[in-house]
Amino acid sequence: MAQTFNITDDEVGKKVIAADGDEIGLVTEVRHGTAYVDADPSLTDKLMSKLGWEHTDDDAYPLQKSEIETITDDEIRLRRM
Repeated sequence: MAQTFNITDDEVGKKVIAADGDEIGLVTEVRHGTAYVDADPSLTDKLMSKLGWEHTDDDAYPLQKSEIETITDDEIRLRRM
């Protein structure tokens, strides 16, 4: 059974780390329980596509709870895809 996460304003400022250990961005905002990630400029289109992220005007992408493996005090680590 997958763990469910309660995403709060406490997540703002946390690094978002891919399953392979690469840092892919930073949580810049939480809206209605969804973390929005400002993607690292070096993030490839392939990874963005894999996460289902499309370009938005503010360059912050919604992070689906189903993509999250763990949340610590410092980071959000994503599941292996």
